[in-house]
Amino acid sequence: MVVFLEGPIERSEIPDLCARFAALLGERPGRSVICDVAGLTESDAVAVEALARLQLTAGRLGRRLWLRHAPCGLRRLIALVGLADVVPSLPAGMRMEPADGGSGIEGASGVESRRQPEQREPPVGVEEVVQPDDPAP
Repeated sequence: MVVFLEGPIERSEIPDLCARFAALLGERPGRSVICDVAGLTESDAVAVEALARLQLTAGRLGRRLWLRHAPCGLRRLIALVGLADVVPSLPAGMRMEPADGGSGIEGASGVESRRQPEQREPPVGVEEVVQPDDPAP
């Protein structure tokens, strides 16, 4: 199955995006989902969060999400935050084309899954706390 993620993503849209993604996965058999992210207009932290949450959603349903056509900036940001193994890009030369030509969730993409779902959810955010006796940067 192929789903497409397009445009900018707002953080407030992520829960609905995941719900629509879960509904779509429930309608289609298979283990892998390809998320074509060529239509994303912003490679930012919100896009990375959305992709990580889509991967968690896929994992809960026994699926694996793979990114396709991920811009370099998005791949670098995913690696920078330590999620390259969680939200992997489709390996070069590997093709997973659906028989029906793909599916779409308006504003959402999917990727094909080959790993077992993760049993725990990663922390939502990390905050740096400054201690009173820390030296100035």
